[in-house]
Amino acid sequence: MSNASVLFDAPGPQALRRYKITAAVTVIGIIAVIALVVWKLYVEDQFTAERWEPFVTPAIIELLIEGLVDTLLAAGVAIVGAVVFGVIFGVGKLSDHALVRWPSWTIVEFFRAVPLLLLIIFIWGLQGFPLGTLVPLILGLILYNGSVLAEVFRAGINAVPKGQSEAAFALGMRKNQVMRIVLLPQAVKIMLPAIISQCIVALKDTSLGYVILAPGLTFVGRAIWRDFANRLATALVLAAIYIVLNLLLSWLAEYLQRRMGTPKVDLVGGIVKTQPDAGAI
Repeated sequence: MSNASVLFDAPGPQALRRYKITAAVTVIGIIAVIALVVWKLYVEDQFTAERWEPFVTPAIIELLIEGLVDTLLAAGVAIVGAVVFGVIFGVGKLSDHALVRWPSWTIVEFFRAVPLLLLIIFIWGLQGFPLGTLVPLILGLILYNGSVLAEVFRAGINAVPKGQSEAAFALGMRKNQVMRIVLLPQAVKIMLPAIISQCIVALKDTSLGYVILAPGLTFVGRAIWRDFANRLATALVLAAIYIVLNLLLSWLAEYLQRRMGTPKVDLVGGIVKTQPDAGAI
């Protein structure tokens, strides 16, 4: 008897017919919805050449590239700042000193709870930024995503087996040495998928700069659809760019996971060695 039949009864002829009918109706329904959407867009003249022509115009392409550069700049600075923020306050939340632990808890929980859009608008409202609206966007992204990453780092450090830190303390290491040399390197491997996922979130959240007119793809898109009245076409093009950027980040995460590998314990002559996965480069 197969494992599948142990968990549930095999469907009979009538059940198989119902499954096939349900699947067919679902597929037909999805096709009908897609056809309805396409027809509606066609009636609204959303497929005409004049709505899509701007995106093959050199001047508009150059404008989109400038917006892409601004978006990548904001995302890059925000991601680096958020990781640094997360490490500092994630470790701070694990401190034995109350004067360090409780302020770290307060800062992380506050900025993690505040909606990002409101945080960006509040920072922008403070004014006094000589670099314009890009700085409030970056600061908002750092504070929010850094607070989320602080929880990720704290959880990752706690996920490292207690024996690792106990062995390090037995060798005479101080707590900061244990954290820096033993716990953090192992925790990063555990946290890597969550870190990359939060980096993707930070990249997508750069689109919120649209509200405060910060330079970026959405700011450029605003100018394009206002001039050419092609809001849908502009939204689809910008969405495609963001999807490509997110896919690149996802592939980077997979590469780093293969590169770092998962440690495997190998006892040779009483000495514990770690080896990367076979798929590691």
